[in-house]
Parts: sequence; C-alpha cells; structure tokens
Amino acid sequence: MTFLHDIPDIPVLQAGDPATRTVLVLHGGGGPQTVAPIVGHVGATMHAVAPTHPGWEGTPLPASIASVADLAADYLDRLSAAGERDVVLIGSSIGGWIALEMALQAAGEERYAGLIGAVVAIDGVGAVVEGEPIADFFALDARGLAEAAWHDPDRGYRDPASLTDEQRAIQQANGRTMATIAGAAMSDPGLLGRLGAIRVPTLVVWGESDRIATPAYGRAVAAAIPGAQFAEIPAAGHLPHLEAPEATWAAIDPFLARV
Repeated sequence: MTFLHDIPDIPVLQAGDPATRTVLVLHGGGGPQTVAPIVGHVGATMHAVAPTHPGWEGTPLPASIASVADLAADYLDRLSAAGERDVVLIGSSIGGWIALEMALQAAGEERYAGLIGAVVAIDGVGAVVEGEPIADFFALDARGLAEAAWHDPDRGYRDPASLTDEQRAIQQANGRTMATIAGAAMSDPGLLGRLGAIRVPTLVVWGESDRIATPAYGRAVAAAIPGAQFAEIPAAGHLPHLEAPEATWAAIDPFLARV
C-alpha cells in the first residue's frame, strides 16, 4: 500500500505483505493501540494498515476534517489516488462508523467504483437507534468508562493518577478531536436510514456485554444493511478483539475468507 506512505504527519501501524490485499484498519476513540491486535492478526494473510486519524495522538487536525463524513472522504481520496482496489475496511467503535460512511460514499460515487470490497464494523457507533441510546461517553469518568466498555471492567480500568502529564494531555486532546469529528452524541441521525445503500459484503461484530452501544443496537445496524451478517462475541464488551480475541477472530476469519 502506498496511499499513506511519505506523509510524515500520519503514523501508521502495518503488518503483512504489501503485495497482498489491503485491509484498512480504523481505530476508535482510544487510538491506534486499540486496533494493534487486529493489524497483527489480519497481517498474517493480508496487508493490514492502521493509520492514526488526524487529531489523535498529537497529530494535526486539518480544518478540512470536521466530521466523520469528511474523514471518510479523505481516506477514500487517498486510497483512490494510490490506485487501490477491493480494499477491506475493518473499523472499531468510531472506526466502524468511518468504515460504514466510506462504504456509503463509495457506493454513491462512480469514481470510487471497485475501491471498497468488504466491511467489518466492530461495535461501531454513529447510528441513532430508537430505544437504544449510545452511552454519553463524554460524561463518563475512567471507572464509568471501564464499566460501560468492558465485560470485565477491572481489565479496562486505568487509574488517571497513573498517567504522566504527557499521557494526560494526549488523552484530553484525543477527546477534543473525537468531540469535533463525532459530535457530543457520537451519532449521525441520518446514518441508519442511509445504510441500505451499502453494496459490499458487511459483517457487524458486537461484544455481548457492550454498554456503550448494546447488542440490540448492533443488530439494528446490521438489519439496515442489505445482506449484512451479525456476530455476537461472548464475554466481551466494546472492544471484543482486546477482551475475547480468539472468539472475535473466529467470527471475522471465515467472513474474510469468503469475501
């Protein structure tokens, strides 16, 4: 893959043979380290690349990127300019939203024909589902976030007092970027109704204990996408690839082998 090479302000995690099929791995609010296991696993058979989104981890946020739709368009343009084809998108949390938005934009633009080949959305926020509100992420403290996002909250809790000043500053800046791009509600009221336009194979993966957005929310998202599959991961929360990796790979690998 060349679409992110030689761009000094975009750090990239990658694994696998660049001559194989490209998998673009899109992280959520927790930053690129939260999707590192996905990169390592998928990189065994394909070329997995996980860029740091603009505005995360101290990277600059261009004025041209003020929404998930803007970020999706930017990634599509980079992929297209690099001559990529049949790219697999795997997104976690907000990254799942970005992946779905990319698939929607690609379906609606002739210049992106053949660019996106499949989507895996892992506990992706973004849609508004009646009766299944997304948790107020920005109102949660560290303990509350662990309780909402993890099946085993003790595994996900990180004492804020253990952070260095630099780590705390980056965490706060990441939060500000997320609020700018995703909005305080981390949703787009029109997204659910647009998902029917997606035309590539899609797998929606969900942790059964996710309380940021429940499995019922995830099922509603999957039901809105033509032909989409839904897989629920036991004993896992919002980041099943971190909490229950083997069960997550067991859901994802057969899908990727088929598509």
